[in-house]
Amino acid sequence: MKHQQRGISFIGLLFVGGVLACAGILVAQVVPTLIEFQAITKAASKAAAGSTVPEVKSIFDKAAQIDDIHSISGKDLEVTKEGDKTVVSFAYTREIHMAGPAFLLLKYNGRSK
Repeated sequence: MKHQQRGISFIGLLFVGGVLACAGILVAQVVPTLIEFQAITKAASKAAAGSTVPEVKSIFDKAAQIDDIHSISGKDLEVTKEGDKTVVSFAYTREIHMAGPAFLLLKYNGRSK
């Protein structure tokens, strides 16, 4: 009566661990950019309360100082009117260095509500 062994080999375990470690490092570098994107969206919604373009950009810059936003500033915003509402739009990219010549490029865009 032969019993076959079941399970994962040590080499297989090392491979799975390596893949999970790489995925964890990637997630740890992407999460702060997502948090910053949420802060930018919140600041753009606050800035939409302004009535003039310089006022909107000033409100955004003040909110950016409070929330420690470095990827975008008030001068990068696009301010438009839709009906009687002020709409603040933005777009920016973030590069994350992975290893050697490899980079992860994240493109973010959004607008106020």
